Amino acid sequence: MPTQRTGGKEKFRQTLVGRARAMRGNLTGAELKLWDSLRGDQLPGLRFRRQHRLGSYIADFFCHAAKLVVEVDGDSHDERQEYDEKRTHWMSQHKRLRVVRYTNEDVMKNLDAVLENIAALCANAARPSPQPSPRSTGKREQEEEEQP
Repeated sequence: MPTQRTGGKEKFRQTLVGRARAMRGNLTGAELKLWDSLRGDQLPGLRFRRQHRLGSYIADFFCHAAKLVVEVDGDSHDERQEYDEKRTHWMSQHKRLRVVRYTNEDVMKNLDAVLENIAALCANAARPSPQPSPRSTGKREQEEEEQP
């Protein structure tokens, strides 16, 4: 479907979208194992997306409701530590997302613990904020003005 956008930014966006689609079809063994446990609301009330574009980055898994990015790092990430740190910083500072990382080994050997941790992180994010303070009647401010 043609788009109304033009220029370099649109080409870059389209390139990332195409790359994310290609990555969805080429998950690592650990990513596939985790995706099989995250997809289809298997964690109650949580919807995850895989290989989701966030700005100029692609997150392995993303839960919008919990503002959580889940990354599964293999051996190639040992060489990309600086890039991963920059990416995590951008997601947390500019998008206000929480980023959690697991190794391929964690997912393959300790999937239940990984899922429990993800569920706990999502539950903490989903907690409603405390009730707002009651609306001011102005009484306290008037009393303060009357005191010498």
